[in-house]
Amino acid sequence: MFFLLSKIFWFFVQPLNLAIFLLAAGLFRWRKLMAAGAAGAFLVLAVATWTSFGQALLYPLEERFSRPNPAPEKLDGIVVLGGGLEGSINLARGGYEVNAGGDRYIETAVLARRYPQAHIVVSGGAGTLLLDGEGDGATAPRLLTALGVDPARLILENQSRNMFENALFTKRLVTPQPGETWLLVTSAFHMPRSMALFRKADFAVLPWPVDYRTSGREGLFFADNAIDSLQATTLGIREWIGLFAYWLSGRIDEPFPS
Repeated sequence: MFFLLSKIFWFFVQPLNLAIFLLAAGLFRWRKLMAAGAAGAFLVLAVATWTSFGQALLYPLEERFSRPNPAPEKLDGIVVLGGGLEGSINLARGGYEVNAGGDRYIETAVLARRYPQAHIVVSGGAGTLLLDGEGDGATAPRLLTALGVDPARLILENQSRNMFENALFTKRLVTPQPGETWLLVTSAFHMPRSMALFRKADFAVLPWPVDYRTSGREGLFFADNAIDSLQATTLGIREWIGLFAYWLSGRIDEPFPS
């Protein structure tokens, strides 16, 4: 139920859809409602596309966790969370097309070479509500094998639909033992919620953030790339809502883990 409600809620509140719904209010013949809807849609789109508001939302998320320094000398396993592959395209074409989060798999291949004895866990099923797609847990072996990772090292968790299930199902699958060292690889803006969920699942992992979307030098100025700005705003709003929703539902212990 939580998965379904989260998908429905996000459909209505993501910036672009919200602007469309506000504009749709103008179809009514009430002048005040029409004016309010148009003004609200303009404000949402202007902030989301013309400013660096999205980067301002992402920056504190990306800075919350850093990689361990120095890096571990010995590693028992690496967990990479799904979200970096184009599930619907890969299901149709049988390849391993990556999206903006594909850094997760590139970095995992680098780490696999650095730690040749470590297990590689790919956690991610098909998290779509309407479209058919191949889960990252099913696609990733093709990509990682092509990048030189021995398929015998791979452990695949391809049932999870969100980050809560990532942590829960991965813990059940690998049953980490006391004293083992595991890395968690995911996008930097995902790391606070991911770390909180793995802590809640009693799976001790070290953060290894990748896929940074900010430089740390952004201010609230006019942006020169509307598409990038809209994407950053969408990601930032979604992640902050996710943190508070997971906290309020008891899935994590604090709203902004550190």
